[in-house]
Amino acid sequence: MTNTTDAGNGALPVMPPCDHQPRPYDGPSREEVLEMRREFLTPALLTYYREPIMIVEGHMQWLFDHTGRRYLDGLAGIVTVSVGHCHPKVVAAINEQNERLQHATTIYLHPNIAEFGKKLASTFPKDSGLGVHYFTNSGSEANELAMLMSRMHTGNHDIIALRNAYHGMTNEAMGLCGLHTWKQNYASGFGIKHAKFPDCFRGPHGYDDPDAGEKYAEEIHDLIRYGTSGSVAAFIAEPIQGVGGTRDLPAGFLPKVYEMVRAAGGLCISDEVQTGFGRTGTAFWGFENHGVTPDIVTMAKGIGNGAPLACCTTRSEITDAMTASIHFNTYGGNAVSMAAGLATLDVILEEKIQQRALEIGNHLREGLDELHGRHPMLGDVRGRGLMLGLEIVTDRTSNAPATEATGAIFERCRELGLLVGKGGLEGNVIRLKPPMCWTRKDVEFACEIFDRALSEVEADGG
Repeated sequence: MTNTTDAGNGALPVMPPCDHQPRPYDGPSREEVLEMRREFLTPALLTYYREPIMIVEGHMQWLFDHTGRRYLDGLAGIVTVSVGHCHPKVVAAINEQNERLQHATTIYLHPNIAEFGKKLASTFPKDSGLGVHYFTNSGSEANELAMLMSRMHTGNHDIIALRNAYHGMTNEAMGLCGLHTWKQNYASGFGIKHAKFPDCFRGPHGYDDPDAGEKYAEEIHDLIRYGTSGSVAAFIAEPIQGVGGTRDLPAGFLPKVYEMVRAAGGLCISDEVQTGFGRTGTAFWGFENHGVTPDIVTMAKGIGNGAPLACCTTRSEITDAMTASIHFNTYGGNAVSMAAGLATLDVILEEKIQQRALEIGNHLREGLDELHGRHPMLGDVRGRGLMLGLEIVTDRTSNAPATEATGAIFERCRELGLLVGKGGLEGNVIRLKPPMCWTRKDVEFACEIFDRALSEVEADGG
């Protein structure tokens, strides 16, 4: 149902074929749904696009609205869908478990949680000690648990995080973020210190400086020395900032920071909610790209291909601190979510999803780099594998954020059949993080759309 021509601008990019036929939608109209949301749901709920779209069905890399129109998903439900919407193996595992037993808390034994815990542990580097899991319902909860464990294990309180990070939407998790776009306007984050992000695009040490990472790490040294008592509980970072604008940490930064934090008595936490499960292509976990081993790893979103599932993984001696009192989660580790997690991990390993993310991601990066060479408003292309960002600027001299132009590109991509994300502190970064079942034809279609959208916005003067 996608138009193939655009008056005055020639042929539109041709969407790759799809053999899935969506079922006819016979529910409430889009207008009725909008009205019900306005009346019965919190106005704080975010919707994308000037005219919100109503998605009612999904199949692998495709999404369908209520009219049957098909879209190529370039955001994967904010990196939630790892192996494809409604992947048949994952759906089958969830359905089978739903029919057998929907819920029994962890006060009873159940094989799903034990089997998933064992298989998940096998994905971490050997001899790392990582493999003791606390299953939760969201990444926010996993990060709060990581904070709690760090403070209990070390006896220290201060936690260091990076500015413009995103670690969740609960009170304490928002305190970690230091991102004003996502934080509520009230005091939060007591005991949390924020360091500047090591930004090689805008900062004093650029991509061409091989020692940029170690130079930026000095910020953490100063923060420990002058901003804390000299002892810290933990340092937390995403290997690639997601909401913050798909910003990769420079080489050498994490090794130096981990050394400093551990010398100050703290633990190191890697937030792998968006970078985990092979998405970077070059490694299964994002921290592996930096040659470090954290003490705690948090994960969510892609762990269950859309199921409400998350996890906080660490070493046994760290979890020992939690035995001082009862720690309980009614829904964490429930049988249905565990079935989803185990089936998703099976697909990731059996279908070589990490290798796919590397190959398809490299093809995508080549296409975006080619666009970077032709479009002056495309200031930076960055990221790894199938987690890439396009920073839109007014010009390459000032690199001033082009927030309004980014919004226009974002909307035009949707009109042409591609759904992407938008992020960065100034809202000027297009986030491209698709289901990891994308094909080369999907990549070529997406690049054609970006080319078209950039050209149109540049022709309008940005």
